[in-house]
Amino acid sequence: MNYMALMAMTASAETQDLVTLVPWTFIIQIINLFIQVFLIKKFLFKPINDILDKRRNLADKEIKEAREAKTEADSLKEQYESSLTNAHAEAAQIVSDAQKEAQNKADTLVRDAQEEAAGIKARAAADIEQEKKKAINEAKDEISSLAMDIAGKVVEKEINEADHKKLIEDFINKVGA
Repeated sequence: MNYMALMAMTASAETQDLVTLVPWTFIIQIINLFIQVFLIKKFLFKPINDILDKRRNLADKEIKEAREAKTEADSLKEQYESSLTNAHAEAAQIVSDAQKEAQNKADTLVRDAQEEAAGIKARAAADIEQEKKKAINEAKDEISSLAMDIAGKVVEKEINEADHKKLIEDFINKVGA
């Protein structure tokens, strides 16, 4: 047991030496810590912060460019949609105008054709009327000629009833021819 007691005492003394503060060692360790912090800050944090700043600036620039591109794309889209709407309206107007013009031309052609047909009909009616008058005049001339022939024959000879019938039949045959 003595040995164990001795070991416990030695371990206790060593533990006390490890836990004991030596002022000069403590001060040097504090100074060492400040030097390490200064060196880390100067040679490690500064370049890392510079890299982070560059990345942040680059990311901000890309975000700004993306926003500008989106704004420009939205503007172009609105212009395109407006142009498309205008083009549809213009196309509809052109089609409407073409339909109106075609309808007007068709109406004009129909009206001209009706007028021409009316003119042809009027000329035909006039021609028919003229031919009718001409035929009547010719018939009158023929009848008067026949009447003169009959009168001349009647005057030349005395007409009996049989001759009279014969003259009428001859007259009818000539008029029918």
